Amino acid sequence: MSTPYYIPETNIPLPPVDADVISTACDYCIVACGYKIYRWPVKGGKVGGEKAEENAFGVDFPVDPLGPWVAPNQYNVVLHDGEPHHVIIIPDKDTEHVNLLGNSSIRGGALAQKVYNPQTPTRDRLKSPMIRMFGVLMPVTWDFAMEIAAEVGKHVIKTHGENAYCVKTFSYGYMENTYAITKYALNSVSTANFTFHDTPSDVTSTPGFRDAGFDNFGPSYEDWRDAETLLVCGTDPYETKTILFTDWMMPGIQNGQKAIFMVPRKTGGIAYAEKNGGMWLDIQPGTDLLVVNAIARVIVENGWEDSDWIQKWVNNKWESSSGFGQGTRNTPWQWRTTWGKFQTAGFEDWKEWLLSQDEFAPETAAEIAQIDVEKIYTAAEWMAKPKEDGSRPKTSVMIEKGFYWSNNTGNTQAISALGIIVGAGGRPGQVIGRAGGHQRGGLRGGKYPRNKSPEKLPGRRRRAMDTDRYLMSGHTRFAHVIGNTWIQSMCGSQSLAAKFNELTVQNPHQIRSFDKQEIIDTLKRRVDSGGMVVVNQDIYLVDPIGARYADIVFPAAGWGEDTFTRANGERRIRLYPKFYDAPGEAKPDWWIIAKLATAMGYKGFDWKNSNEVLEEGARFSRGSRKDFFNVKVVAQREGKTLHEKLAEFGTNGIQGPVLLQDDGTLVGTKRLHDTERKLPADGPSGANRLGKKLTHFNSQTGKCNIQKSPWSLFSDYWAWLKPKDDELWVTSGRINERWQSGYDDRRRPYIVQRWPENWVEIHPDDAAARGIENGDYVMLYSDRIPVQKDTIIGVEGDDFQFEKLMEHGHIELTEAAITAVAIVTPAVKKGLLYMDFLHTAQPANALSGRVVDWISGNYNYKMGVGRIRKIGTSPYKTSYRSMSFARRDIA
Repeated sequence: MSTPYYIPETNIPLPPVDADVISTACDYCIVACGYKIYRWPVKGGKVGGEKAEENAFGVDFPVDPLGPWVAPNQYNVVLHDGEPHHVIIIPDKDTEHVNLLGNSSIRGGALAQKVYNPQTPTRDRLKSPMIRMFGVLMPVTWDFAMEIAAEVGKHVIKTHGENAYCVKTFSYGYMENTYAITKYALNSVSTANFTFHDTPSDVTSTPGFRDAGFDNFGPSYEDWRDAETLLVCGTDPYETKTILFTDWMMPGIQNGQKAIFMVPRKTGGIAYAEKNGGMWLDIQPGTDLLVVNAIARVIVENGWEDSDWIQKWVNNKWESSSGFGQGTRNTPWQWRTTWGKFQTAGFEDWKEWLLSQDEFAPETAAEIAQIDVEKIYTAAEWMAKPKEDGSRPKTSVMIEKGFYWSNNTGNTQAISALGIIVGAGGRPGQVIGRAGGHQRGGLRGGKYPRNKSPEKLPGRRRRAMDTDRYLMSGHTRFAHVIGNTWIQSMCGSQSLAAKFNELTVQNPHQIRSFDKQEIIDTLKRRVDSGGMVVVNQDIYLVDPIGARYADIVFPAAGWGEDTFTRANGERRIRLYPKFYDAPGEAKPDWWIIAKLATAMGYKGFDWKNSNEVLEEGARFSRGSRKDFFNVKVVAQREGKTLHEKLAEFGTNGIQGPVLLQDDGTLVGTKRLHDTERKLPADGPSGANRLGKKLTHFNSQTGKCNIQKSPWSLFSDYWAWLKPKDDELWVTSGRINERWQSGYDDRRRPYIVQRWPENWVEIHPDDAAARGIENGDYVMLYSDRIPVQKDTIIGVEGDDFQFEKLMEHGHIELTEAAITAVAIVTPAVKKGLLYMDFLHTAQPANALSGRVVDWISGNYNYKMGVGRIRKIGTSPYKTSYRSMSFARRDIA
């Protein structure tokens, strides 16, 4: 037996008729399905019966397949007001939006297993602040830990400057928390050494979208369903956003939608699309730009572009340049759109450029991407060829991380231009946007201090600081890490871990005392000697950032343990109410930040509860895609708190931006850039802000910028990186059963048994050439992982090109190795290895180069290479209790 055998429960109690019923939403993926929590006391032994009049569901059991059936994974016991309570957490069968008919993913369907219960594997939740003394994390009081953190933090800022104080945080963990964190980091501390969990710099993840004028989350879910042709780049929503696929995309496919998937790995959603007339563009990593522009070339060569749309909604040169050219151009989207490398004089200028680039000829692009060239021609026809009656196909474009983290700026510029020429604007079934990863819980309480960043591109172009490179250079003296696995989630992760080790536990100044002042003095001596102090704030102790390197650990409260707010991928804002007690002394992130900020001497953090945080932050949502300021206005009129008003929307929520009508009712926004929406002719009234993105695009004129996407800005890196000799591409992504780093999944016996270790998919031909079979232990390794080691100021226009960085000695080649269990499958492209994207024990990012996209500052996470060899046989090869090797590319 390879792992503990999972034995599921078979019986659980039904909720009685008087159980508390609480509306909430799933905590995991971007879709954020609506759920209902049924809660009642354990004391007294009261449970519901099988008859409709005996249970809270009001139905007779057994129920029909789509009824309120309850699985053992949907039940748990929690403490509520200090007393044990039963909880059942199931999809809301009555919701009118998102997960229609009460559907759920495997992740959301087990939400009840994430709540703290000491009789389950969640027993290792962080419950007390801790300080590392004598090499061991020891529980202390909040006041003890806070005073140490604050005194050392103040010393770092005073002695070494604000940029020596780093805050690395999540961008998704509810608006109450992100508002508090960014207010502290960007407004109070005012450090440029700040970024979110998924990038080394505080920059947009989709620069091409920003430059074109597209909001990442403008579409409504029904737009993905209603498109006649849908191009999906870099993701399979079935694997990653299940309900978006099953409840919205599948009905479209069943109704004749032609779905095109551009990824190097086939999964269930792609197989379903192919079975129903769709297509798989099976490209090699990093070649997306070539294929996208080749499709665009076929369209314009045939005159299939949406001329009417282009004439009305695309900027010419002067419109693109309007309002720019003043000052230092510290706003990246301004300098990118007027730099010349990307800027065009409008559609005809872009078309002339496109046709002049030899690499965008379909045959050339297909040869480099290693795909059938006929697929390029077919995709162009499906997306843009007018029908016999002269009407155009309704085409939409969806992108996600597999696409924009492979040539970040180039791919997003290219796909924006393709979207523009096929008329994928803000019309029903004709949209362009992200599919999304995590939910949208960001609310900024401060502006990034770009002028403090040392990152300078050629010309007067300043970029946000690369926090990884700054740390590697020894400039970060205090690292406050909140709710993320900084090391494994960044590229070149093993060399980054080595630097953390050097700056923390290898520094001679280690705590060897229980005395508070001596601890403070020791940590001050460490930072003054060039070392670093690490504060880790999380719900579980994360290895290695918390378990090995943190000097101070703050225990955070999570989903269901305080009342929070955030939005999903169609900007649907919902309340996530508190329904049980957080374990031990764990506190919500906003509370921890408020206490630390006060100890640091900063004002304005005297909130009494999470509602006060959100009410303060509401005005900072104005003009954003999640603008909910008017909800606060109505709440105050009605004598309610903002949280109370949001609760009234239940699992349906309300889509931002939220407008206030003359009759006092609130109305949401189905889609952004809605060119067919009619706004009041006399302008905004009351607290309304009729932002440009409601009916236009996010540019100076409200029209789209159609931009060039030069392959030459990336091709030198791709050519150097591409596999040599017996190397293979190494890329990674999500799988349906696990979420993010697996922080919850590692505490679910079934998932641990299903995926006990990281794995690697390999094509049968590549496996046979190396003597690898299903279930073998393999090692993936490389001795040429490029790492940019310096922060430089660019002078010449090509100073940041990879070839120049190599030539001038700014690139160091490092080594890394990870192990995995082999899965041999034709679902992956030949020449490619595919792994779980964030398995913390064996992170695939160890083999990805730590060289940022030099225009945007983002990593190209999906671009790694390495060799693979068998090192033995795993126990899963002959035991069928774990690690199924069944193919996933079936429908």
